[in-house]
Formats: sequence, C-alpha cells, structure tokens
Amino acid sequence: MKYYAGIDLGGTFIKCGIVDEKGNLIAKDKIPTGKERGYTEIARDMAHLAKRLAENAHVELTAVGIGSPGTIDSANGVIVYSNNIAWKNVPLGESIQKILRLPVSVTNDANAAALGESWRGAGKDYKNIVLITLGTGVGGGIVLNGRLYEGNRSAGAELGHTVIKIKGEKCTCGRRGCFEAYSSATALIRQTQRAMARESESALWRLCGGKSENVDGKTAFDGMRSGDKTAIKVVNDYIRYLAEGIANFANIFRPEAVLLGGGICAEGETLLVPLEKQVDKMLFGGTHYAPVKILRASLGNDAGLYGAALLAIQTVNSQ
Repeated sequence: MKYYAGIDLGGTFIKCGIVDEKGNLIAKDKIPTGKERGYTEIARDMAHLAKRLAENAHVELTAVGIGSPGTIDSANGVIVYSNNIAWKNVPLGESIQKILRLPVSVTNDANAAALGESWRGAGKDYKNIVLITLGTGVGGGIVLNGRLYEGNRSAGAELGHTVIKIKGEKCTCGRRGCFEAYSSATALIRQTQRAMARESESALWRLCGGKSENVDGKTAFDGMRSGDKTAIKVVNDYIRYLAEGIANFANIFRPEAVLLGGGICAEGETLLVPLEKQVDKMLFGGTHYAPVKILRASLGNDAGLYGAALLAIQTVNSQ
C-alpha cells in the first residue's frame, strides 16, 4: 500500500492528512500558519507536519500534494501570487521537495477541494463535476474526466469572476457584475441589509436584534421561513443570481453535477430544490439528454486534503 500527504495551506492553519492509494484518510492534524513569517519557515513546517504524521502512522510517504490559495504555476510548484499569505513567486514545491526528498505537486486550494469532492465526496459517482464554494468570495474548481481543468498556465477556473450582469455591482477584482458580487455569502449579506434599509417594518430587523451589522448568510432564509415578504424577495433574488451563474457553467462544461460548498449550503433543500429547478429551465437542450444535478459538497474542510493527496497520486502515476 502506498501513502500520500495532502496539505491544505490556509492563511490561519496548515492542515495535513495522510491518505492511502484507495482514498482512506488515516491521519490528520493542523498547525498555525504564522503567515507573517517568511515562506521558508512555513514550507519547513509543512514538510515537518507531513513527516510527523507519517511517522506516527508508521507509514512511508510516496509523494506530497498541496492546495494553496492564490494563482499557482502548478507545472513548477510556484505560488505566483497569493493575497491571503502575501506571497509572490514563491517556489513552494521545490522548497518542500528539498526537505522531504519526495515528489511534490501544487495546485490552487479550490481546485484541490474540487478534486477531493470528485474522488471521495459528493461527486464520487461522476467523472465530470464543477465545485462552487460560496463564502467571502466565490471559489471554484472543475474536474473533467477525473482530472483537474486548470486552463492556460493553471490560471483558469476563476468561476467567481464571470459576469452575470453587465454594468452591475462592483467586484473586488475590478470588474462589474461578477458572479461573486451577486452570489457569495458577502453578497447575500449586502442584499439583505439593503432590503432592510428599504423596509423598516421587515421581520429581518427583529431577527438581527435591530442591528444590520448582525446580518449573516442565514438571516434572509430565517426571515423567509417566518413569512416575511422582504426576506422572501431577498432569497428568491439570490437564488436567481446563483442559478444564472451555475447555468452558464453547466452549459459550458455540461458536468453530471454541480457541487456547492460553504455555510449557505446548510440550508439544504430550501436552497437546492428551487435552485435546480431554475437551472433546469436554462440548460441548453433541456434536461432529458444530459441533466445536471445540483448537490451539496460533503467533505467540508477535509476536501482539500483528499484532493491534494489525489493530485500527488495522479502526478506520480503519470510519470
């Protein structure tokens, strides 16, 4: 049996899991990132965490895979740019390879999560999936025929920065009308607060204790369940925005399933059922020949560990 380390590098924590070639997670742990330090120290900690976990599990590692935030030159294992950890042109793969003397593969963290979900999560029964994560922004990953699609120089799959409304909301990327500007958790909070400002009698005020700064991604859904008309409109509009973006991805890639991750997905069928109905109406050619399921991602914070490990497996097997 061969064993692989999957590492998820975050701005707060470095998480690592040891995964066997069949996809069983046999050990995992995390340590603080300490992102204010130089990359050599962080790379050393990543390598030592993987080594310690393997030693404690009494296994020998074959290779290491890493999911990192930012734009990644996956062919060379370089973090081209990451605002989360303030890195630019960091040779992360090479740095860890020198310590562990093992093959090291690096990809974007959302890509790693997509690969993990396709292997051991909600997408395991499908060859083609799109993962969309709804958080502060909108992340995404695409798996086609069981392998990541990363685009030219690994710079593709920025699903959050496709435009769904010309001259729309300003996005953090500088463009207007991006999917992220309408479908992230941040966007839903903003949409809820704006609706409250227009409707002083809305039950949404009671739900957040009379303070709009207390609004979160659940507030509008709670208001909808209470029958509040303002909340119902906010939720319906949000689902429509989400459906527009998903339908675009579905028509481009035609995956068997689109997986959604992030806290908003805790709404379950309240979100997914109306969302799938709207997407179905926008699918080119309809749903009879090549339907697209809308599912909730299932691996949570472990998705990146599985995906990074699978990346290492695929890299070794392709050599």
